[in-house]
Amino acid sequence: MKRREFLQKGSAGLAGLTMGSMLVNPETTSAKSKTGKPVQDLSLKKGYMLGTFPDRNEYTVMQQFQMLQTAGFHGVEPDSGMDRSEVLAAKEETGLEIPSIVVSTHWSQPLTSPDPSVRQAGLDGLEIALEDAHEYGAARLLLVPGRVTDEIAYDTAYKRSQEEISKMVPLAEELEVTIAIENVWNRFLLSPMEAARYVDEFNSDYVGWYFDIGNILNYGWPEHWIRILGERISMIHIKEYSMEKRNSEGPGAGFRTNYLEGDNNWSEIMQALRDVGYSGEYGIAEPAYREQDIPHDRWLKEYVSDRMDTIFAK
Repeated sequence: MKRREFLQKGSAGLAGLTMGSMLVNPETTSAKSKTGKPVQDLSLKKGYMLGTFPDRNEYTVMQQFQMLQTAGFHGVEPDSGMDRSEVLAAKEETGLEIPSIVVSTHWSQPLTSPDPSVRQAGLDGLEIALEDAHEYGAARLLLVPGRVTDEIAYDTAYKRSQEEISKMVPLAEELEVTIAIENVWNRFLLSPMEAARYVDEFNSDYVGWYFDIGNILNYGWPEHWIRILGERISMIHIKEYSMEKRNSEGPGAGFRTNYLEGDNNWSEIMQALRDVGYSGEYGIAEPAYREQDIPHDRWLKEYVSDRMDTIFAK
C-alpha cells in the first residue's frame, strides 16, 4: 500500500490529533529485516555532488563531468539554476546520469523566512529546481526546508516550511520528481521519528527524505535513522565524520577527514540500507575534505571513487 493511500484511509482517525500529540511509532516505521539478514543485495552506483568539485571554477562543466567519468563515477548531482544546455551537453558526451539535483536557493532564500518576499524567492527557486530535474531526467531533488533561529521558532519553521513546500507538491507530482528533505545542521527535524512524521504529513509519494550520513554523527547514529525512515529515504549522501576531530577542534572540524578515516560504522550503515530495501540506486559523494597536495584527478579516483567502492562492499 502506498503511503498516500494509507494516510487517506486513516485520515478520519487522525482528525482529532494535534501536531504535538502525533507520535511516530518506530516499530511501524521501520522496515528492518526480522531475521537480521539482508532483505536484498545492494549494488549502488556512485554519484558525485558537483558543488563539492575541487576548485570547480578552474574547470568547465564538461571537464568536470569528464574527470568524474574517468574516476569511475556513474552519475553527477548538479546544482539547480545552472546552464541547462551546458549540463545536458556534458551528460550526453560522457554518458553520466543525473539522478538528483540540489536546490541552489534554499540557504539564501529559506522557506522559513519571516519575510514573505524571501519565501517567494525560495519557492521560485524550488520551482526552477523541479523543472531542471525534469529536464535532466533526475528522479529527485535535495531541499533544505528552512532553519530554526532566534527569530524563527521551531513550531513556526515546521508549519511555515510545510505550507510553502505544499505549494510545489502538485508540480512535483506532475513532473514525477521527489522533493527530498535533507537533514542538515539547521536546528530542525532533529529526530528520525519527527523526520518521518514531517514527510508523511505531506500525504504525497513525491515528498521523501534525502539522508546525509555524515551529518548525523554529531548527535546520533545513521543506522538508527535509516531503519526508522525506511522507504522514505529517496537518496543518500556519502559523507565521513570524525568524532576525534569534533571533540578536539569543534563540531565543524569533524568533517575534515577522508572516507574510511572517520567514525562512520559503514558495515552497520550498509546493513541498515539492505534491511530497509533502499531503492535509490545511488550513493552520492559529498566529500567535505580534500588532500590539498594531491592532483584533482588522482584525488577523485583514489580518495573518493575507490573508497566508495570499499564502503559499498561492506
